[in-house]
Amino acid sequence: MYIDIIQIVSAIILIALILLQNKGTGLGSAFGGDNSVYRTKRGVEKWIFNGTIIVAIVFLATAFANILL
Repeated sequence: MYIDIIQIVSAIILIALILLQNKGTGLGSAFGGDNSVYRTKRGVEKWIFNGTIIVAIVFLATAFANILL
């Protein structure tokens, strides 16, 4: 029962974190835009990126726990 609640909460947080990430131009490169500049993640963007990875691992762990238990 607790695993289900953790999985639902982590899924909601994962969706929110993915939607918060900026992708930049989107379809701009399809219409001639060139975004080949390398840049590093800094500040809040890095926190969101790392948080997404951590929440995804928690979600996958609870999914496997639900299968096994």
